[in-house]
Amino acid sequence: MLELSANVRKHVDPSAPVPLRMMAAKALVPLPPPDMITALFLLVSDADEKVRTTAEESAGKLPDRILSSALRDEEVAPPVLGWFLDRLAKQDVYAEMLILNPSTPDDAVARAAAICGMRTAEIISQNQLRLLRHEEVVRQLCLNPSCGPALIDGVCDFCVRSGLLLADVPQMRAARVRIFGPEAAEAPPDRGPTADEIIEEYIELADENAPPLEEGKRLTLAQRIMKMSIAEKIKLATKGNKEARSYLLRDSNKLVSVAVIRSPKITDGEVLAVANNRAAQDDVLRVVYSNREWLKDYRVKVALTKNPKVPLPVAMKFLAQLREAEVKDLAKNKNVPSGVQLLARKMLEKKNAPKKEEK
Repeated sequence: MLELSANVRKHVDPSAPVPLRMMAAKALVPLPPPDMITALFLLVSDADEKVRTTAEESAGKLPDRILSSALRDEEVAPPVLGWFLDRLAKQDVYAEMLILNPSTPDDAVARAAAICGMRTAEIISQNQLRLLRHEEVVRQLCLNPSCGPALIDGVCDFCVRSGLLLADVPQMRAARVRIFGPEAAEAPPDRGPTADEIIEEYIELADENAPPLEEGKRLTLAQRIMKMSIAEKIKLATKGNKEARSYLLRDSNKLVSVAVIRSPKITDGEVLAVANNRAAQDDVLRVVYSNREWLKDYRVKVALTKNPKVPLPVAMKFLAQLREAEVKDLAKNKNVPSGVQLLARKMLEKKNAPKKEEK
């Protein structure tokens, strides 16, 4: 179920009067851009045919000021973004916004990869995490007649080096020969264990509520994960539970660790632990401090402000939003970046400075 604001809900509720729903279908209700596209997405499935048709027409005529804002918003529900990408895949400007939005579903990107133009295909080809996380994106790019040989060769070479197989794709077979030699055409190099095989071996990894593995199992799991390809680690980051993610978050490959923090199963507790982690990779922390939903947790803001791996301008922005008690703590905390500590002291001095008497 999509989370809807009260104003959106009253205009899309099936029990609402048809004229009220029709107003939203005509895009006449003053809504923020993300709410506007969400309302239209819901109304194209309305019970009333005129409402459905009108909503479809309105979605195709939305002005740039609405689309440019809404399609970039990571808090818009994935089904909404996927629906719009299906309709805008051949419009490069909007397709690019949607493909760069991490909340857009991989399966929608795969559908776009089959029909988009060269410019959009280049954007898709540069999103290495999507290529490895959802192999259908690669398969559809290879089928797209708009994609030049150089782009496809680059994508396939990267995917082969990352452990993706796709034996049914001729361009992938050719890439294996380029990289590993003619003998790899029929017998590709050992791929290592797959995510599905690991979950089958360690059935607990499929259950978010499973207790921690026994010490012996933890050791063998770590050894098995080390033998996995990058592509399969990324799939395990998406499919596995918290224990699997804890191993993969420490992986030296940034694509794997970013796949963990972008997992749809990631919990608030894990996000907070990453924000507190002074050894976290820069790319992982960037995902955390760029997520508006996670920043609603005050503890995450405090943790990011204290973390020396967070860029100073970002930490200072969060510092300005903290309560006085935390600012006081930062002002005397020698374990935080000196720039943060200095700014905290200045904030306290300014707050406590005696006010000049008015003449």
